[in-house]
Amino acid sequence: MRKWKTDWGLQGRMLFTMFLLAAVYLLFLAFLSYQGAGMNVMILFIGGFMFIQYFMSDKLVLMSMGAKIVSESEEPKLHEMVTRLCAMADLPKPKVALVNSPVPNAFATGRNPKKAVVAVTTGIMKTLKPAELEAVLAHELSHVKNRDVMVMTIASFLSTVAFFLVRYLLYFGGGRNRQGGGIMAVWLASIVVWVISLMLIRTLSRYREFSADRGAALITGAPSHLASALMKISGVMPRIPTDDLRKVEGMNAFFIIPALSGSSVMRLFSTHPSVEKRIAALEKLETELEM
Repeated sequence: MRKWKTDWGLQGRMLFTMFLLAAVYLLFLAFLSYQGAGMNVMILFIGGFMFIQYFMSDKLVLMSMGAKIVSESEEPKLHEMVTRLCAMADLPKPKVALVNSPVPNAFATGRNPKKAVVAVTTGIMKTLKPAELEAVLAHELSHVKNRDVMVMTIASFLSTVAFFLVRYLLYFGGGRNRQGGGIMAVWLASIVVWVISLMLIRTLSRYREFSADRGAALITGAPSHLASALMKISGVMPRIPTDDLRKVEGMNAFFIIPALSGSSVMRLFSTHPSVEKRIAALEKLETELEM
């Protein structure tokens, strides 16, 4: 493994994303205040969101995927890989989770390296060779080392909350004539928050995938293994039933390769660079490591 180098481009983008998220929060709170929300409501909103985001957002990510934390006795080979990679990357060992899904993928979550969880699907374990799976795990551990998981978790949580407000606010409150105007205004504000959150996730996610690919190559010393894994996963994805892909599409910002159904509008708002660009970058890195 070559010496780890801090990706200041990623750090700067994360800082800027957090700044924009804070601005979105303040604007949304100001709007609620303008609509007549009392101080108690504002305190509850701020306190509740901060608590849920910091302490529970990673748990919600795991719950949404049906991920199960597995012990060393349950998955000894998987734990062995993670333990070895963590030693190479100078990271505390995260919890390891397994998702019973045919979609070949992996993701990491957690508010900091000590509270991280690395998860893989049963599909990816069946698809990849050990060296390729190790490269994928190194990619996810790079996300943990870069500390970009927390930013993505918070941004995704805000987007999810805004989405549910957009979806259900009019349904539950639209029938109240006296409050109809206020509810419509909050609904429109929620749409703005949702769109901004999606754009922030998209912008940051594309760059962080390149950074994690590079990190995995530095940890394992074998960029070709990750390139091979990316090709296999992208090749298998079109053969996965559409229903299975749709079940996990909400997690695309976290996955190593997005799970997209054929008709998904998410193809227009991809959170990842193309596989071709990622493989080209890994091939360039392979040449650099050989020098």
